[in-house]
Amino acid sequence: MTRARLAWLLVALTVTLAGVLLLAMGRVPICTCGYVKLWHGQTMSSENSQHLTDWYTPSHVIHGILFYAALWPFARRIAVDWRFVIATFVEAAWEVIENTDMVIDRYRAVTISLDYYGDSVINSVVDILAMIGGFWLARMAPIWVSVAVVISFEALTTWLIRDGLALNILMLLWPLDAVRDWQGGP
Repeated sequence: MTRARLAWLLVALTVTLAGVLLLAMGRVPICTCGYVKLWHGQTMSSENSQHLTDWYTPSHVIHGILFYAALWPFARRIAVDWRFVIATFVEAAWEVIENTDMVIDRYRAVTISLDYYGDSVINSVVDILAMIGGFWLARMAPIWVSVAVVISFEALTTWLIRDGLALNILMLLWPLDAVRDWQGGP
């Protein structure tokens, strides 16, 4: 088996294991509404993070770009296939951790996500796939494209839903009342 095939096999196993762990943790496979939508655009909704994609999908693409960038210093020592496996493992681990009661309660306590009850398994799997897309975009495209995607996605989500990766991290680690009030909108 080639190194590339082994890497893709490990990635597939990692995504599968994440899904199995999420199911074992009691996460719902799909939205409890009983159907799956390609896109759900309501952030203040109990269906947020329950369907395939939503306004937080771009942040997972950004994860992939950032993981590629963070692993770049090791490029001479670790083949891109193994950096890809590492990035997928980190993203899958985050999806599992993000869906623990502790993190869900933190989101609900310090962010505007009062209706957040965790991700469905299908949403978590697609989030991991979005990270994979971001990783390979960073690998294949010129650096300026990756930078433009990160800035564009952050600007778009900040403008449209008053949230994004940077604000999400800020509010989880160091919540600010002023930011929460602004996110709540008029």
